[in-house]
Amino acid sequence: MIAESLNMCVGSVFTIMTVDLKKKKLCARFVPHTLTTEQKEHRIASSEDLIAAADEDPNFLKTIVTGDESWCLEYDPETKRQSSEWTSPGKGRPMKVRASKSKTKTMLLVFFDSRGIIHHEFLRQRSTVTGAFIRMCYTGY
Repeated sequence: MIAESLNMCVGSVFTIMTVDLKKKKLCARFVPHTLTTEQKEHRIASSEDLIAAADEDPNFLKTIVTGDESWCLEYDPETKRQSSEWTSPGKGRPMKVRASKSKTKTMLLVFFDSRGIIHHEFLRQRSTVTGAFIRMCYTGY
């Protein structure tokens, strides 16, 4: 990209950037979300309860059915390599914002137990996930 805009060969640009200017090409790192103290404490308490139940009954974990929902979005993300930038010595990695959401999206519900996925379903547009809907999915497998 730089080589093309300056009408130079890639090797010359690379030498200038790395040897003369002492720059490195770094990929951005994703910034994870952080939990509040209350959320961390809740996770610890829930984990302790699950450990205690598993200690009492060795088959306990086999009885758990859980689910998750996720938006399936349509977009063409830029890879980390495509978005890498030249940086000066001592400068950190550039931040990379996650790809913006598309207008085309579908909700995916997945239920699974200790053996794997037991039910999955793509929701129709404008559907609402209610307790009754989840019970219907859960009893339908």
